Amino acid sequence: MKNVPQRMCIACRQMKNKAELIRIVKNGEAISVDRTGKAAGRGAYICCDKECIEKAAKQKILNRAFKCEVPREIYLKLEEHINER
Repeated sequence: MKNVPQRMCIACRQMKNKAELIRIVKNGEAISVDRTGKAAGRGAYICCDKECIEKAAKQKILNRAFKCEVPREIYLKLEEHINER
C-alpha cells in the first residue's frame, strides 16, 4: 500500500492528506496559489475551507509563514479556488 503524504493546514493546524489541501508558494518575491502542488519555492498548505482562509487572512498567518506581506489578491484567489471545486 502506498503511503499518502500528510501536510498541516496553517490555519486550523490539522493534519490532512496533501491532495485535500491548497498549496500557496513563495518563489523569490512572488507569491501564488500552486494548483499543481509541484511549483518551486517555499510552500504553505491551507484547507479548502472558507473559514480557514478567512482565519488566515484575519490573523495574517501567511505573512508569518512567508516572512513578508501577502497581498489580498492571494486570499481572493484561494476563495475562487474553493468555489471552483
